[in-house]
Amino acid sequence: MKKAIKTVVIILAAALLIVLIGAWAMFGTEFMAANSVEKLTENFYSMEYKGDYGLDKFIEQGGASDETELANYIVEFLSRGFYKPEPKKTSYGCSTLCVNSPEGGMMFGRNFDWQRCTAMVIRTKPKNGYASISTSNLDFLGFGNGWLPEGMSNQFMSLAALYVPLDGMNEKGLCIADLVIDDGTLTNQNTEKPDLTTTSAIRLILDKAATVDEAIELLNQYDMHSSAGMQHHLSIADESGRAVVVEYVDNKMCVTETNAVTNFYLTDGVKYGIGSEQSHKRYDTLNMIYADCNGVMTGSELMDAMSAVSKHNYPDDGETTEWSVVFDTKNKTARYCRCENYGIYYDFEILK
Repeated sequence: MKKAIKTVVIILAAALLIVLIGAWAMFGTEFMAANSVEKLTENFYSMEYKGDYGLDKFIEQGGASDETELANYIVEFLSRGFYKPEPKKTSYGCSTLCVNSPEGGMMFGRNFDWQRCTAMVIRTKPKNGYASISTSNLDFLGFGNGWLPEGMSNQFMSLAALYVPLDGMNEKGLCIADLVIDDGTLTNQNTEKPDLTTTSAIRLILDKAATVDEAIELLNQYDMHSSAGMQHHLSIADESGRAVVVEYVDNKMCVTETNAVTNFYLTDGVKYGIGSEQSHKRYDTLNMIYADCNGVMTGSELMDAMSAVSKHNYPDDGETTEWSVVFDTKNKTARYCRCENYGIYYDFEILK
């Protein structure tokens, strides 16, 4: 009897080991990423992901033209069918400013203005692409009011944020940020090209583009579709100091050189200037600051510039500046301040 019991225990242990090995082979990379989720302060988290999160496969199968297609892909690759993110329709205002650093290289400042949200800093080192730091508003994943990436199940669910970055910098010094223009239109290009949503385009650019020219060339290869039922434009800059805004006017991609971007059209033509009145004020403030310093600032000075256009200066719409970040392309670092608390900051480096 003892021998039989011992044999059964050995068989069960072997079966369990096989199951665990299989589970690790299927989810090991994802488990390590989920386990890396760290709470920095209230409603502010960080995560690291080293390995393949399926971007190449996503592009090969034609990308996605809306959040439903993107969510279905995330289900297939990241969760193997265990959850389904559904990003929400919303609206937000933001500001970016690209300046030269006294130490060389470029620095890129960005404010994300929105109602109170849960944010995550995501550091990725993909199998076939550039390492990067990006930021996501986890509320856009649509997991419900009060949801937080705490506990292994929710931490695993937060991996969906990989495909919903709103700004970031990669190891080559390419910086990008998404800003909204609330003019009642949407971008939905319809040719034979593969499809991208706004946020999946940001992920593609961070992973694959080293310069502004490469980012523009990539975008030209895809049909763009507005994420979350909003019109977007993309502020893009690289380590050389070149800075542009990419906008879509009547479904045509337009590129304009500019160091400052807020929430109105900068493309010459019939739509120039369309956007919020408040965004024009923030744009003028940024350009004045830029001119006063001849386009050269330290990281602290650039954070002060972002503070000058943060939402406590424009309290009429109920939003706050949920995060301010300064990306330093020379040192490959990012400094975050949360909810306009500019006395406390969080520093990150690109993953090696």
